[in-house]
Amino acid sequence: MDWTHYRFLSLWSLAAPPDVVYGALADAESYPRWWPQVREVTAVDDLSGVIRIRSVLPYDLVFTAREVRRDRAAGILEIAMTGDVDGWARWTLVAEGAGTRARYDQEVHVTKPLLRRLAVPGRPVFRANHALMMRAGRRGLAAHLRGTGSGQP
Repeated sequence: MDWTHYRFLSLWSLAAPPDVVYGALADAESYPRWWPQVREVTAVDDLSGVIRIRSVLPYDLVFTAREVRRDRAAGILEIAMTGDVDGWARWTLVAEGAGTRARYDQEVHVTKPLLRRLAVPGRPVFRANHALMMRAGRRGLAAHLRGTGSGQP
């Protein structure tokens, strides 16, 4: 088993229609305003940017995200990631009643030296750290979509 390889899946139910959710998720530079763990997004060009994230654990992950697919009609946003993590991430949005079901898939290999050294003993903690980050992201996006910015579900 490669202890530096991770697959993540998160499912978010959101009260806004898919087109509105898509617009918020497609605007990566606004993530730091509503997703507390996304500390910084710096555009490099029209298709890529550098992202710095930090959740509960005391380390940052920095990676370049490059747009691979942007398909509003299909509700898909996908990026390739290189840096402290190498891999990909994809949002897939579908209507769910009057709202949206947002599916987030991510597959990465950790390249950051410290996290590689701690891969085996740290794995459960790293997974929990990711889960906390995703939970905060869902809350932040829900608040952002409501226009409150309060971070409450």
